[in-house]
Amino acid sequence: MKSYRDLIVWQKAIDLVCVVYKLSSSFPKEEIFALTSQLKRAAISVPSNIAEGYGRNSKNDYIRFLQIASGSLYEFQTQIDIANRLNFLNDDAFDEAKSLSNEIEKMLASLISKLRNAK
Repeated sequence: MKSYRDLIVWQKAIDLVCVVYKLSSSFPKEEIFALTSQLKRAAISVPSNIAEGYGRNSKNDYIRFLQIASGSLYEFQTQIDIANRLNFLNDDAFDEAKSLSNEIEKMLASLISKLRNAK
């Protein structure tokens, strides 16, 4: 692996950021500094922490940053649920974001587990 950019989980996390920007554009304007901003920051944090952890010279640091990415993903999932309950999203947009975030969640857990078990 030459770069964090080669990681499928990072690529999918970037896809999630793009999905968030598209779906949040339809949110009410009064949410621009509230839920819209929070969703974007949580989503952006996922690939950012994957990349930062990859660039560290320590397996333990890498794992820690992957855990931070997971935490940001859980934050995102909570916020997308709130947006859905407030009817800011149509069902297709919600399902796409939820499905992609669930896939990333599993991939992060798998990567963390593999790194912990690596000698």
